[in-house]
Amino acid sequence: MAYRAHDVVTRALDVLDAHGLADLTMRRLGKELGVQPSALYHHFANKQSLLAAVADEILARGARPVEAERWQDRVVAICTMLRDSLLAYRDGAEVVATVHAFGLGATQPRDALTGALSGAGLRADDISVGTRTLLHYVYGHTIDEQTHLQADSAGALGDDAAAGVTDRDFANGLELILDGIALRVGVTQA
Repeated sequence: MAYRAHDVVTRALDVLDAHGLADLTMRRLGKELGVQPSALYHHFANKQSLLAAVADEILARGARPVEAERWQDRVVAICTMLRDSLLAYRDGAEVVATVHAFGLGATQPRDALTGALSGAGLRADDISVGTRTLLHYVYGHTIDEQTHLQADSAGALGDDAAAGVTDRDFANGLELILDGIALRVGVTQA
């Protein structure tokens, strides 16, 4: 059976979710699809390009309209949507963060945050730093959450550590960053 690139990405997401990033190999994916691993290179030049397509699919599946008017509310909506998208798949945060860091894709959240911060009245340099800071926060926080979830499911955490990281922790951290950005906006406009 001939597979399209989208079919390969869909199956790769299934493998990722079931087995994790460490076990998402071209060999395993080929086996899951019933083809030789070399057949996958017809669609993807290497594993990195496959992971880029997987990251973009994770983001596309979690995308929803952001209708907030105030820049702060838009940033919260974008960051929350990104976190939700990453949490929807095992190791989703690691996949998307890695692809983004290597400049292979996963640009939609960066572009959306840049647009939201542009409406805040920040200088261009501050928009760039603010966007990177927000992305680092969401990626790092979500990787930590997923690590806790996996360790807890394996019984590797004690009761105190099993409580993990909460939605409230995420919201509070995001609020702290936004308070800093708002302070910078006030200083810039003064």
